[in-house]
Amino acid sequence: MFEKHSYWVCDCVSCSHRFCEMTPDDDHLSQVYGDSYFTEGGAGYADYLAEADLLIAHGRRYGQMLKRHMQPGRVLDVGAAAGFILKGLTEEGWSGDGVEPNPRMAAHARQAYGLNVQPGSLESVHADGEYDLVSMVQVVAHFYDLQRAFAAANRALKPGGYCLIETWDKDSLPARMLGENWHEYSPPSVLHWFARPTLTHLAGKHGLQPVAHGRPQKWLKGHHAKSLVRYKLETTPFKFTAPLLNLVPDELPIPYPTLDIFWVLFRKA
Repeated sequence: MFEKHSYWVCDCVSCSHRFCEMTPDDDHLSQVYGDSYFTEGGAGYADYLAEADLLIAHGRRYGQMLKRHMQPGRVLDVGAAAGFILKGLTEEGWSGDGVEPNPRMAAHARQAYGLNVQPGSLESVHADGEYDLVSMVQVVAHFYDLQRAFAAANRALKPGGYCLIETWDKDSLPARMLGENWHEYSPPSVLHWFARPTLTHLAGKHGLQPVAHGRPQKWLKGHHAKSLVRYKLETTPFKFTAPLLNLVPDELPIPYPTLDIFWVLFRKA
């Protein structure tokens, strides 16, 4: 379709799934999601730990939404980072575990919140029918092996268990208007771009059927929003406007217009 950051962004001619043309392996996680991803801005975070209160609240909102479909039980939070989403879910009655490729972030979750977040990836998890819920909030776009990841999620779920996925919408109006300049086209960090039909197609191949969907609330701290905008401005004719971002306070919570984000709740058949 087009080239971005020296990688080709491609569409599958059979199912319309959009993906980055590369063949990552297990080392991809440590290379892309090292400490710099959480502290040095760019396509990552300028200071991920400073987002704690907003992301814990995000987890609580999902915990409240889930009560419309199930009672709280055991959850496996994938890409748990520093444990913020999992912390929010536990505050709504859930218990469980997390898996996170960055050892420093996983250690923060254990030390700060007492959560069982271990270093690793979903592709490497061995859990047979242990969980009532697998949560993947802003994770599926980063999987280096989609088929292994979804097969592992299916194995981890009890019969009738649920899988919650939040990701970016490649078919949304903002994505279509901005084209290749849409902010989520940032390989090699992001490897996949979904729409609800393509995500449902993939999940269905692994025994997961949709039961609910919607668009989440999303908030960013000022420093994170500024870092992302600066990163995108670097490759546009408008990069001269970057100094104006300094007018935004670092700690200011900024609502993100979630026209290009969606969530789907799936149930294991």
